Amino acid sequence: MDKQTVVVVDDNIANLTIVRSLLKGRYEVFPIPSASILFEYLNKAVPDLILLDVEMPEMDGYEVIEKLKSDSRFDDVPVIFLTSHEDEASELEGLSLGAVDYVSKPFSPPLLLKRIENHLLIGSQKKKLENYNKNLEVMVEEKTEHIFRMQERLLTILAEMVEFRDSVTGEHIDRTQKYLKILIDRMLELGVYKEEVGGWNTAFLIPSAQLHDIGKVSISDAILNKPGKLTREEFEIIKTHVAIGVQIIERIERETKKDYFLSYAKNFAGYHHEKWDGSGYPNGLSGADIPLQGRIMALVDVYDALVSARPYKEPMPFDMAKSIIVEESGKHFDPAIVDVFSGISGRFEEVAMASRQTSGQ
Repeated sequence: MDKQTVVVVDDNIANLTIVRSLLKGRYEVFPIPSASILFEYLNKAVPDLILLDVEMPEMDGYEVIEKLKSDSRFDDVPVIFLTSHEDEASELEGLSLGAVDYVSKPFSPPLLLKRIENHLLIGSQKKKLENYNKNLEVMVEEKTEHIFRMQERLLTILAEMVEFRDSVTGEHIDRTQKYLKILIDRMLELGVYKEEVGGWNTAFLIPSAQLHDIGKVSISDAILNKPGKLTREEFEIIKTHVAIGVQIIERIERETKKDYFLSYAKNFAGYHHEKWDGSGYPNGLSGADIPLQGRIMALVDVYDALVSARPYKEPMPFDMAKSIIVEESGKHFDPAIVDVFSGISGRFEEVAMASRQTSGQ
């Protein structure tokens, strides 16, 4: 193991010789006769400890330590003053400027050695603790990232359960996530619902949107994939996917630790069919009583339904879909969210077009 480095600064050569002889068997010792030479040395290396004389001609010890402590490179380097002054005021000044100890001359060699040893041990333990904390932070970050990926994959698997039964849901889920990110990012830029949106963790929120239609796993294939228009009775059955989706997410909450994924997912699943004017389902909520995540999902969900092919219809032209969304401002949709959408609808079109090209539509 390499020896620790101790720098001794004193304009008295005899003192340098004495201290060097005392320390050289235990430490790598660098005797330095002046402050200017000390700072030349410090431009090349950072010692483990500095023994600093107070009374020196060109720059005294107090000036030296002030300069040292103004440089962040030397924040953790302990400085012990060596001085013939024994008054309390001098000692207090040195300690106030950042010295860790104050040893009077003539010093007791065993006492000086023990003080150096103690301060080097404290410094060494501090470095070990800092390294441990850094390693712990890395481990926590890696563990958090691992958990995040596991949760995200769980959401994807659950969403795929619906996709396997519904020929259109899989691509719909992917597109709605992209629409959401575009819309939420723009809301943040414009300051729309700034306080609430700014408090969301979008890294959790966006993936959780995959579960907004999870309740469809309970709907029969005959209704879910019916090529024609649904009857009134069939539509009532379809509407139950909202409550069932919330129940599924709440079941997961009971079985696992509740987290952002599930709270966000429950809002998306439970409120994306509510309407601004209160005519939606399942609760008939209106206006700001509908959670904001549900109001946002309502818009992107309808937009995607309009511009996408279904077993019973062809995709609607983008400009027509935009017109319908705008016309429904204040009725189906939150007017503030519609205003944001209107300015970025072209980016929604790009997502839809890319999806069509990928699927070969």
